[in-house]
Amino acid sequence: MKLATLKQGGRDGRLAVVSRDLSRYVLPETATLQAALDNWDSAQAELKAVYDDLNAHPEKGEAFDPEQCHSPLPRAYQWADGSAYLNHVELVRKARNSEVPASFYDDPLMYQGGSDSFIGPRDEILAKPEWGIDFEAEVVVVSGDLKQGASAEEAAQAIRLVMLVNDVSLRGLIPAELAKGFGFFQSKPASAFSPVAVTPDELGEAWRDSKVHLPLRVKLNNELFGYPNAGQDMTFNFGQLLAHVCKTRDMAAGSLIGSGTVSNKQGDLHGSSVANGGVGYCCLAEVRMYETIETGAPQTPFMDHGDVVEVEMLDREGNNIFGTIRNRVNTRY
Repeated sequence: MKLATLKQGGRDGRLAVVSRDLSRYVLPETATLQAALDNWDSAQAELKAVYDDLNAHPEKGEAFDPEQCHSPLPRAYQWADGSAYLNHVELVRKARNSEVPASFYDDPLMYQGGSDSFIGPRDEILAKPEWGIDFEAEVVVVSGDLKQGASAEEAAQAIRLVMLVNDVSLRGLIPAELAKGFGFFQSKPASAFSPVAVTPDELGEAWRDSKVHLPLRVKLNNELFGYPNAGQDMTFNFGQLLAHVCKTRDMAAGSLIGSGTVSNKQGDLHGSSVANGGVGYCCLAEVRMYETIETGAPQTPFMDHGDVVEVEMLDREGNNIFGTIRNRVNTRY
Protein backbone atom coordinates (compact mmCIF):
# COMPACT_ATOMS: atom_id res chain seq x y z
CA MET A 1 0.00 0.00 0.00
CA LYS A 2 0.93 3.63 -0.46
CA LEU A 3 -0.42 6.12 2.07
CA ALA A 4 -0.23 9.91 2.31
CA THR A 5 -1.64 12.64 4.55
CA LEU A 6 -3.31 15.61 2.90
CA LYS A 7 -3.39 19.11 4.37
CA GLN A 8 -7.08 18.86 5.16
CA GLY A 9 -9.01 18.92 8.42
CA GLY A 10 -7.10 19.27 11.68
CA ARG A 11 -3.43 19.30 12.48
CA ASP A 12 -3.10 15.55 11.80
CA GLY A 13 -4.46 15.99 8.27
CA ARG A 14 -6.53 13.50 6.30
CA LEU A 15 -5.30 10.02 5.41
CA ALA A 16 -5.30 9.20 1.69
CA VAL A 17 -4.70 5.93 -0.13
CA VAL A 18 -2.49 6.64 -3.17
CA SER A 19 -2.26 4.59 -6.34
CA ARG A 20 0.92 2.64 -7.03
CA ASP A 21 1.96 5.08 -9.78
CA LEU A 22 1.33 8.09 -7.47
CA SER A 23 -1.18 9.59 -9.90
CA ARG A 24 -4.46 9.29 -7.93
CA TYR A 25 -5.84 9.02 -4.41
CA VAL A 26 -9.04 8.22 -2.53
CA LEU A 27 -10.04 8.92 1.05
CA PRO A 28 -10.65 5.80 3.17
CA GLU A 29 -12.95 5.59 6.18
CA THR A 30 -9.97 5.73 8.55
CA ALA A 31 -9.32 9.44 8.99
CA THR A 32 -5.64 9.65 9.98
CA LEU A 33 -2.51 7.57 9.59
CA GLN A 34 -2.01 7.45 13.36
CA ALA A 35 -5.51 6.00 13.77
CA ALA A 36 -4.62 3.32 11.23
CA LEU A 37 -1.40 2.49 13.05
CA ASP A 38 -3.18 2.32 16.41
CA ASN A 39 -5.61 -0.25 14.95
CA TRP A 40 -3.39 -1.83 12.33
CA ASP A 41 -4.88 -5.32 12.25
CA SER A 42 -8.31 -4.04 11.26
CA ALA A 43 -7.25 -0.88 9.40
CA GLN A 44 -4.79 -2.75 7.21
CA ALA A 45 -7.52 -4.90 5.70
CA GLU A 46 -9.69 -1.86 4.94
CA LEU A 47 -6.84 0.14 3.42
CA LYS A 48 -5.57 -2.78 1.35
CA ALA A 49 -9.03 -3.31 -0.15
CA VAL A 50 -9.23 0.38 -1.06
CA TYR A 51 -5.71 0.30 -2.51
CA ASP A 52 -6.36 -2.77 -4.65
CA ASP A 53 -9.61 -1.30 -5.96
CA LEU A 54 -7.92 2.02 -6.81
CA ASN A 55 -5.16 0.30 -8.78
CA ALA A 56 -7.65 -1.91 -10.59
CA HIS A 57 -9.82 1.00 -11.75
CA PRO A 58 -7.85 3.83 -13.42
CA GLU A 59 -10.98 5.98 -13.63
CA LYS A 60 -11.32 6.19 -9.83
CA GLY A 61 -9.88 8.78 -7.49
CA GLU A 62 -8.70 12.37 -7.56
CA ALA A 63 -5.39 13.61 -8.97
CA PHE A 64 -2.63 13.23 -6.39
CA ASP A 65 -0.56 16.37 -5.78
CA PRO A 66 2.43 16.15 -3.38
CA GLU A 67 2.23 19.92 -2.94
CA GLN A 68 -0.94 19.33 -0.89
CA CYS A 69 0.71 16.80 1.44
CA HIS A 70 1.84 16.92 5.01
CA SER A 71 4.57 14.53 5.97
CA PRO A 72 2.72 11.17 6.30
CA LEU A 73 2.69 11.72 10.05
CA PRO A 74 2.51 15.50 10.59
CA ARG A 75 3.49 14.81 14.22
CA ALA A 76 4.50 11.58 15.93
CA TYR A 77 4.84 10.08 19.38
CA GLN A 78 8.50 9.27 18.70
CA TRP A 79 11.22 10.33 16.27
CA ALA A 80 14.55 8.62 16.93
CA ASP A 81 17.31 8.83 14.37
CA GLY A 82 20.18 6.39 14.19
CA SER A 83 23.55 6.55 12.49
CA ALA A 84 23.66 3.13 10.89
CA TYR A 85 26.09 3.99 8.10
CA LEU A 86 29.38 4.03 9.95
CA ASN A 87 31.27 5.29 6.90
CA HIS A 88 29.62 8.64 7.65
CA VAL A 89 30.79 8.48 11.28
CA GLU A 90 34.29 7.38 10.27
CA LEU A 91 34.66 10.35 7.92
CA VAL A 92 33.58 12.82 10.59
CA ARG A 93 36.03 11.30 13.09
CA LYS A 94 38.87 11.19 10.56
CA ALA A 95 38.37 14.85 9.72
CA ARG A 96 38.76 15.58 13.45
CA ASN A 97 41.84 13.30 13.70
CA SER A 98 40.05 11.02 16.15
CA GLU A 99 39.27 7.30 16.17
CA VAL A 100 35.83 5.71 16.08
CA PRO A 101 35.24 3.99 19.46
CA ALA A 102 35.02 0.20 19.14
CA SER A 103 31.57 0.21 20.77
CA PHE A 104 30.12 2.08 17.76
CA TYR A 105 30.36 -1.12 15.71
CA ASP A 106 28.06 -3.15 17.97
CA ASP A 107 25.98 -0.52 19.79
CA PRO A 108 24.00 1.84 17.49
CA LEU A 109 24.29 5.60 17.73
CA MET A 110 20.89 7.27 18.12
CA TYR A 111 19.42 10.60 19.13
CA GLN A 112 15.84 11.53 20.01
CA GLY A 113 14.55 14.32 17.80
CA GLY A 114 11.60 16.65 18.12
CA SER A 115 8.44 15.02 16.84
CA ASP A 116 5.71 17.47 17.82
CA SER A 117 5.71 19.04 14.35
CA PHE A 118 7.29 18.11 11.01
CA ILE A 119 7.36 20.16 7.82
CA GLY A 120 5.75 18.86 4.65
CA PRO A 121 7.65 17.30 1.74
CA ARG A 122 7.31 20.51 -0.30
CA ASP A 123 7.53 23.03 2.54
CA GLU A 124 10.31 25.59 3.02
CA ILE A 125 13.21 25.22 5.42
CA LEU A 126 13.22 28.36 7.55
CA ALA A 127 16.71 28.99 8.94
CA LYS A 128 19.50 31.55 9.17
CA PRO A 129 22.51 31.08 6.84
CA GLU A 130 24.96 31.47 9.71
CA TRP A 131 23.46 28.34 11.30
CA GLY A 132 25.09 26.13 8.65
CA ILE A 133 22.01 24.71 6.87
CA ASP A 134 22.43 21.13 5.70
CA PHE A 135 20.21 18.31 4.47
CA GLU A 136 20.50 14.63 5.40
CA ALA A 137 18.81 12.10 3.14
CA GLU A 138 17.75 8.94 4.96
CA VAL A 139 15.38 5.98 5.00
CA VAL A 140 12.82 5.78 7.83
CA VAL A 141 10.53 3.05 9.14
CA VAL A 142 7.26 3.46 11.04
CA SER A 143 6.68 0.90 13.79
CA GLY A 144 3.76 -0.80 15.39
CA ASP A 145 3.62 -1.41 19.15
CA LEU A 146 6.66 -3.13 20.64
CA LYS A 147 7.35 -4.27 24.17
CA GLN A 148 10.49 -3.51 26.14
CA GLY A 149 13.16 -6.09 25.45
CA ALA A 150 11.93 -6.99 21.95
CA SER A 151 14.54 -8.80 19.87
CA ALA A 152 15.73 -7.54 16.50
CA GLU A 153 13.70 -10.31 14.84
CA GLU A 154 10.56 -9.33 16.74
CA ALA A 155 11.15 -5.67 15.99
CA ALA A 156 11.50 -6.38 12.27
CA GLN A 157 8.02 -7.91 12.28
CA ALA A 158 6.62 -4.67 13.73
CA ILE A 159 7.76 -2.51 10.80
CA ARG A 160 4.55 -1.19 9.28
CA LEU A 161 5.72 1.41 6.76
CA VAL A 162 8.83 2.72 5.05
CA MET A 163 9.45 6.29 3.90
CA LEU A 164 12.23 8.82 3.26
CA VAL A 165 13.31 11.88 5.22
CA ASN A 166 15.27 15.07 4.79
CA ASP A 167 16.62 15.32 8.33
CA VAL A 168 17.56 19.00 8.39
CA SER A 169 20.72 19.81 10.36
CA LEU A 170 22.10 23.17 11.44
CA ARG A 171 25.82 22.38 11.46
CA GLY A 172 26.84 25.74 12.85
CA LEU A 173 24.86 25.11 16.04
CA ILE A 174 25.93 21.50 16.61
CA PRO A 175 29.40 21.93 18.17
CA ALA A 176 28.24 24.22 20.98
CA GLU A 177 25.29 21.95 21.76
CA LEU A 178 27.38 18.79 21.84
CA ALA A 179 29.93 20.53 24.05
CA LYS A 180 27.21 20.85 26.70
CA GLY A 181 27.07 17.06 26.91
CA PHE A 182 23.30 16.84 26.43
CA GLY A 183 23.14 16.27 22.67
CA PHE A 184 21.21 17.87 19.80
CA PHE A 185 18.28 20.22 20.30
CA GLN A 186 18.21 23.56 18.46
CA SER A 187 20.58 22.19 15.84
CA LYS A 188 17.94 19.65 14.77
CA PRO A 189 14.86 21.56 13.50
CA ALA A 190 11.76 20.04 11.92
CA SER A 191 12.40 17.29 9.37
CA ALA A 192 10.51 16.70 6.10
CA PHE A 193 9.31 13.22 5.16
CA SER A 194 8.41 11.84 1.74
CA PRO A 195 4.91 12.52 0.36
CA VAL A 196 4.08 8.82 0.59
CA ALA A 197 4.79 6.03 3.08
CA VAL A 198 4.68 2.47 1.72
CA THR A 199 4.25 -0.97 3.22
CA PRO A 200 7.43 -3.06 2.91
CA ASP A 201 5.84 -5.44 0.39
CA GLU A 202 5.65 -2.55 -2.12
CA LEU A 203 9.45 -2.67 -2.29
CA GLY A 204 9.50 -6.27 -3.51
CA GLU A 205 12.91 -7.92 -3.52
CA ALA A 206 14.53 -4.58 -2.63
CA TRP A 207 13.25 -5.06 0.94
CA ARG A 208 15.31 -7.77 2.61
CA ASP A 209 17.25 -8.14 5.85
CA SER A 210 15.24 -5.15 7.15
CA LYS A 211 17.05 -2.89 4.69
CA VAL A 212 16.09 -1.13 1.44
CA HIS A 213 18.49 -2.23 -1.29
CA LEU A 214 18.05 0.68 -3.70
CA PRO A 215 19.94 3.92 -4.38
CA LEU A 216 18.75 7.02 -2.54
CA ARG A 217 18.89 9.94 -4.97
CA VAL A 218 19.70 13.49 -3.86
CA LYS A 219 19.69 16.58 -6.06
CA LEU A 220 20.95 20.00 -5.03
CA ASN A 221 19.70 22.89 -7.18
CA ASN A 222 18.66 20.39 -9.86
CA GLU A 223 22.12 18.76 -10.05
CA LEU A 224 22.57 15.13 -9.00
CA PHE A 225 24.49 15.25 -5.72
CA GLY A 226 24.40 11.60 -4.67
CA TYR A 227 22.87 8.18 -5.20
CA PRO A 228 24.43 5.79 -2.64
CA ASN A 229 22.71 2.44 -2.14
CA ALA A 230 20.71 2.38 1.09
CA GLY A 231 21.22 -1.37 1.51
CA GLN A 232 25.00 -1.15 1.27
CA ASP A 233 27.35 -0.41 4.19
CA MET A 234 24.42 -0.26 6.64
CA THR A 235 25.99 -1.63 9.82
CA PHE A 236 22.70 -1.92 11.73
CA ASN A 237 19.46 -2.89 10.00
CA PHE A 238 16.07 -1.50 11.01
CA GLY A 239 15.22 -4.51 13.19
CA GLN A 240 18.37 -3.84 15.20
CA LEU A 241 17.65 -0.11 15.40
CA LEU A 242 14.12 -0.73 16.69
CA ALA A 243 15.39 -3.27 19.21
CA HIS A 244 17.89 -0.66 20.41
CA VAL A 245 15.01 1.71 21.18
CA CYS A 246 13.15 -1.03 23.05
CA LYS A 247 16.01 -1.99 25.34
CA THR A 248 14.63 0.10 28.21
CA ARG A 249 11.10 1.04 27.15
CA ASP A 250 7.99 0.05 25.24
CA MET A 251 7.61 1.64 21.82
CA ALA A 252 4.22 2.95 20.69
CA ALA A 253 2.68 2.47 17.27
CA GLY A 254 3.58 5.38 15.00
CA SER A 255 7.17 5.69 16.20
CA LEU A 256 9.60 6.83 13.50
CA ILE A 257 13.11 5.38 13.38
CA GLY A 258 15.66 6.79 10.94
CA SER A 259 18.68 5.13 9.38
CA GLY A 260 20.94 8.14 9.60
CA THR A 261 22.59 9.66 6.54
CA VAL A 262 22.97 7.04 3.82
CA SER A 263 26.66 6.70 3.01
CA ASN A 264 28.68 4.22 0.95
CA LYS A 265 32.40 3.54 1.29
CA GLN A 266 34.28 5.17 -1.59
CA GLY A 267 37.74 6.30 -2.57
CA ASP A 268 39.12 9.79 -2.14
CA LEU A 269 37.21 13.01 -2.79
CA HIS A 270 38.17 13.12 -6.47
CA GLY A 271 36.70 9.68 -7.08
CA SER A 272 33.68 9.84 -4.81
CA SER A 273 31.70 12.72 -6.28
CA VAL A 274 29.04 12.06 -8.92
CA ALA A 275 30.94 14.25 -11.39
CA ASN A 276 33.98 12.00 -11.07
CA GLY A 277 32.21 8.66 -11.27
CA GLY A 278 31.41 8.05 -7.61
CA VAL A 279 27.98 7.68 -5.99
CA GLY A 280 28.23 11.04 -4.24
CA TYR A 281 26.75 11.99 -0.91
CA CYS A 282 23.51 12.44 1.03
CA CYS A 283 24.59 15.52 2.99
CA LEU A 284 26.89 18.50 2.57
CA ALA A 285 28.81 17.68 5.73
CA GLU A 286 30.18 14.52 4.15
CA VAL A 287 31.73 16.19 1.13
CA ARG A 288 33.10 18.86 3.48
CA MET A 289 34.72 16.08 5.53
CA TYR A 290 36.39 14.67 2.41
CA GLU A 291 37.66 18.15 1.56
CA THR A 292 38.98 18.66 5.07
CA ILE A 293 40.78 15.30 5.01
CA GLU A 294 42.34 15.97 1.60
CA THR A 295 43.04 19.70 1.65
CA GLY A 296 42.88 20.72 5.31
CA ALA A 297 39.69 22.77 4.99
CA PRO A 298 36.20 22.47 3.48
CA GLN A 299 35.38 24.34 0.27
CA THR A 300 31.72 23.42 -0.33
CA PRO A 301 29.34 25.89 1.35
CA PHE A 302 26.23 24.99 3.30
CA MET A 303 22.81 25.88 1.90
CA ASP A 304 21.72 29.49 1.45
CA HIS A 305 18.56 31.36 0.51
CA GLY A 306 16.81 29.84 -2.50
CA ASP A 307 18.79 26.59 -2.56
CA VAL A 308 16.63 23.54 -3.23
CA VAL A 309 17.27 19.96 -2.15
CA GLU A 310 15.36 16.98 -3.58
CA VAL A 311 15.28 13.44 -2.16
CA GLU A 312 13.70 10.44 -3.87
CA MET A 313 14.08 6.72 -4.54
CA LEU A 314 13.34 4.94 -7.81
CA ASP A 315 12.63 1.25 -8.25
CA ARG A 316 14.57 -0.85 -10.76
CA GLU A 317 12.14 0.15 -13.52
CA GLY A 318 12.66 3.84 -12.80
CA ASN A 319 9.36 4.45 -11.02
CA ASN A 320 9.29 6.92 -8.14
CA ILE A 321 8.36 4.90 -5.04
CA PHE A 322 7.75 7.48 -2.32
CA GLY A 323 7.31 10.70 -4.25
CA THR A 324 9.93 13.45 -4.10
CA ILE A 325 10.85 15.58 -1.11
CA ARG A 326 11.60 19.07 -2.43
CA ASN A 327 12.56 21.69 0.16
CA ARG A 328 13.64 25.25 -0.62
CA VAL A 329 15.64 27.25 1.90
CA ASN A 330 14.16 30.55 3.07
CA THR A 331 16.53 32.64 5.17
CA ARG A 332 14.40 35.80 4.93
CA TYR A 333 11.34 34.74 6.86
